[in-house]
Amino acid sequence: MFLLDRLLPFIFSYIRPFIKWFLHAFTRLSELQRICYGARAGASRTRQVERSLTLSKSYEIKRVVHDLDEVAPYADNRNLLEFSFRAARVVMQAKRIKNNVHPDFSRLFINCVSTIWGYRRLMYQIEQLRAEKYDSDNPEHEYKLLELWQLLMPEAPLTGRVSKQWQDIGFQGDDPKTDFRGMGMLGLENLLYFASAYNDAAKHVLLHSMHPTRGYTYAIVGINLTSMAYNLVKTGQAKTHFYNVVALHKQDFNTIEDFHKLYCYLFFEFDRFWMESDPRNIMDFREIYQAFEITKLEALHNENTIFKTNLVVESV
Repeated sequence: MFLLDRLLPFIFSYIRPFIKWFLHAFTRLSELQRICYGARAGASRTRQVERSLTLSKSYEIKRVVHDLDEVAPYADNRNLLEFSFRAARVVMQAKRIKNNVHPDFSRLFINCVSTIWGYRRLMYQIEQLRAEKYDSDNPEHEYKLLELWQLLMPEAPLTGRVSKQWQDIGFQGDDPKTDFRGMGMLGLENLLYFASAYNDAAKHVLLHSMHPTRGYTYAIVGINLTSMAYNLVKTGQAKTHFYNVVALHKQDFNTIEDFHKLYCYLFFEFDRFWMESDPRNIMDFREIYQAFEITKLEALHNENTIFKTNLVVESV
């Protein structure tokens, strides 16, 4: 079985040109046209376009892919769209696709290109935040940390910047800055977004975390979930979700807010999963965390998956 898994990609790469030639002769359409016209909008279509561009033997297409790889991480929205339009022109010329004969192709293809390289730009933005260390001498960092407290504990003013009160919202010690070492400012930005955009849901989760026997360290678990979300994006496993988000909301590309929303979904769903697992104590965390991660990885294997941030808190 292992040998077969190793051989299949080689066999496919060998016969792929013949398959493409046959389908082109039969349909009179290029591979990219067949994908754009035939595949469902979202992850299904975008992944296939991404694969086709990656495997292309055309010098012109290889060049435009290289240029997109170079510019996408640093491009603003306008530039990213301009490069997507340029990619469409190059592909249509290389594949001899006439716009007056195939008027829909350009639009569908541009949407896929902006989605693919918008995701790669998002990866870069996330990495930049993760690499930015929390600095207690930075007023902006300090302001965001204090804002997190105010959003979660509005009726309990902090007695001081360094205080045991931080443990009430799940930090390990008297100064939260040490807990951001692994995920940097990305961890704080995620916690802050959850508390501000979904305040009722965040407080609901915080309340569960304070349970006398089934409780957990809210902030530390939140930072662990930042790590989970980060790794899903970095490994490409989250493409299913993010590509479908673009299609569902008719966006040009993903934004950092889409990542924050994925994080909020994971935190809210982990809390539900944790409570339903009926843990004996916090020592069950690793086992439950890994089981939760597996459920999300399995869901992402379905090309129609999209994690919706409909965080409903039931009042009793």
